[in-house]
Amino acid sequence: MTHLIATFLYVGHLRPAPGTWGSLAALPMAWALHVLGGPVLLALGVLVAFVSGWWATALETQGKDDHDPSEIVIDEVAGQWLALLPVSVGAAHAGVAVTALWPGWVVAFVAFRLFDIWKPGPIGWADRRGDALGVMLDDILAGLAAALCVILGAWLAHGIFA
Repeated sequence: MTHLIATFLYVGHLRPAPGTWGSLAALPMAWALHVLGGPVLLALGVLVAFVSGWWATALETQGKDDHDPSEIVIDEVAGQWLALLPVSVGAAHAGVAVTALWPGWVVAFVAFRLFDIWKPGPIGWADRRGDALGVMLDDILAGLAAALCVILGAWLAHGIFA
């Protein structure tokens, strides 16, 4: 069960770039969560992915030298869903399909992958913790940074340049 969670239904075994595959696999699931329950269910999904991912990662890495094996991608799923949360909120607020806000999806995906790979500031600090919490936390922080990019992009597109 822990391996199923940690690899997000074995998506983490796809090569190359399992983290990118994990982020891509998170997209249709985010859409489904939004359709079924809007931003509230997507936010709950972030919380469930974080908590279950922390638990599964701790068990999957227990007694191993590698604290963050590449096949563990539940952290990317939680972070990607967090990055998409402003898109979900925007769609619910505007009363439109979440897919109508496709530029937000693109910004959320690209910004999340950028912050997850680059790991600036506190994202890198979390990654260097060397424990299961750090594995999850660096992607939550990358997701938060990406969500801020989505909000900034929406503000520019719908505010300043509208």
